[in-house]
Amino acid sequence: MNMKHTMNNTLNHLDRHPSVAGQFYAAEPEKLHQEVLKCFSLAVKKKHNQVRAIISPHAGYVYSGKIAASAFNQIDDNINYHRIFLLASSHRDFFDKASVYCDGDYLMPYGKEIVDEVFGKQLVGLYPEIFTDDSEPHLNEHSVEVQLPFLHHVMKSEYKIVPIIIGTKNPAICKKIAHTLKPFLNEDNLFIISSDFSHYPNYEDAIRVDQLTKEAILINNPDVLLHSLSENARKHIPNLVTSLCGWSSVLTLLYMSSTNETFEYHAIDYCNSGDIASSEEGGRVVGYWGIALTEKQMPLGELHISEEDKKKLLHIARKTIEEYCINNIKFNVESTAVNSTLNLHCGVFVSLHKKGELRGCIGLTASKQPLYLSVQEMAISAACHDYRFKPLMAEELENLEIEISVLSPLKKIENIAEIKLGKHGILIEKDNHSGLFLPQVAADTGWSKEEFLGHCAHDKAHLEWDGWKSANIYIFTATVFA
Repeated sequence: MNMKHTMNNTLNHLDRHPSVAGQFYAAEPEKLHQEVLKCFSLAVKKKHNQVRAIISPHAGYVYSGKIAASAFNQIDDNINYHRIFLLASSHRDFFDKASVYCDGDYLMPYGKEIVDEVFGKQLVGLYPEIFTDDSEPHLNEHSVEVQLPFLHHVMKSEYKIVPIIIGTKNPAICKKIAHTLKPFLNEDNLFIISSDFSHYPNYEDAIRVDQLTKEAILINNPDVLLHSLSENARKHIPNLVTSLCGWSSVLTLLYMSSTNETFEYHAIDYCNSGDIASSEEGGRVVGYWGIALTEKQMPLGELHISEEDKKKLLHIARKTIEEYCINNIKFNVESTAVNSTLNLHCGVFVSLHKKGELRGCIGLTASKQPLYLSVQEMAISAACHDYRFKPLMAEELENLEIEISVLSPLKKIENIAEIKLGKHGILIEKDNHSGLFLPQVAADTGWSKEEFLGHCAHDKAHLEWDGWKSANIYIFTATVFA
């Protein structure tokens, strides 16, 4: 096993020791290594990219190890994640918060799993009504621990974990937890959600119930999941204790993902304990699904923004500029008042004009935050931080015209024949120099394609006029409204 974290001779007394080594998985490092290798040898191979989260079971490896390995196989293992969040629902301690382990590391048979203690303490300090640093819920809880050998096996780079045990059974609190963690559900981080499915129906009932629960998750709607779990309970299926033992953790993920239409769930692999070993007395089994959450890339030209959403974004931009220029404060937009389109993660430019003349233009080709927040940030930058102009004065607001350009993902091209003037914007990159023109520039200037490229290379990227010929060229479309 790749020893990315090694045991320290002097152990911090607050480090968490394994609680189920020798029970759920082998306690000896080499035996554990072989056990994990066997799980991966049986697992479904990688099928998806841009994975932001996985749902993985947490039973003994002999029962659920293959499914867990299938889920972990979907991870982009060569990414240097800032943090890896592990969310699990408590089996023993119940409290109306989530416990963040942040006073030591997780010790495993192969060494230490390094905890991001600083981040954990910040989380608890900023949101004490939602999070606690009480380590007690972690000490005998297996649902985070059993994920770690799989994570250790697949990751090729150093990483830090944020172990979170959810103690509440209140969906409203799960929603608050999700609201706090949602900004981190992006390409810089990975979320691992620990959950088994049905407990303890017979084999055939488990398959049916697990199918229904899985389909509810794939819809990416927390209300649908809650309804599905309630419907399963009302059916009075013999011996069914729960349809989803980590439902609060899965629900929290859905509250994070459901407002972003670029997120989609994929079922990866399934079995139940009856597939692995003879059923317990009465034919009772436990179900296991491996599921991946991915963020799809929108092709050029596929972004559609309604007229109502355009008006909302223009209103946000104008109110933001007014509040900032007059009162030096940032306009507060209620996140609950924005829909999935306004929560998209995409590039955006804000252009300001006064009596037909450019007064500022700043933007991003991609963003790690929701569109409405990017519009706010770029509106302030265009008004006050465009180096070509003096900061906007309050008396200029009356005649200010605002134009917003929402960008599609960038597409690298090999032939300039792919550029359609008036439809495509361009980004030119070479030797740490870059320059960008929005699609409307070509239409406004009447330039030829070569002039469009030449001006971008010379005026924007500060290259030679024909520097574009040896540069990387990207195209994009834009939804423009003013």
